[in-house]
Amino acid sequence: MAAKTEEVAALGYEQARDELIEVVRRLEAGGTTLEESLALWERGEELAKVCRRWLEGARARLDAALAEEEAEEAAQRARG
Repeated sequence: MAAKTEEVAALGYEQARDELIEVVRRLEAGGTTLEESLALWERGEELAKVCRRWLEGARARLDAALAEEEAEEAAQRARG
């Protein structure tokens, strides 16, 4: 199980998102056994975590860039 978790964690955002969309589609379509549905659900949860981490990382980078820009503007205003 740890190998699968590491495999999912190594996915890029777009890969994880696309696979998550497919998992949701399969779950919504039905026709799977309970065991298959549970496996899909677990995979979906892992994929959602990967997507969330990517998005949180992107948000942190944007926030840092905005804070840096604001600091530079404040420094320029202070200089004159």
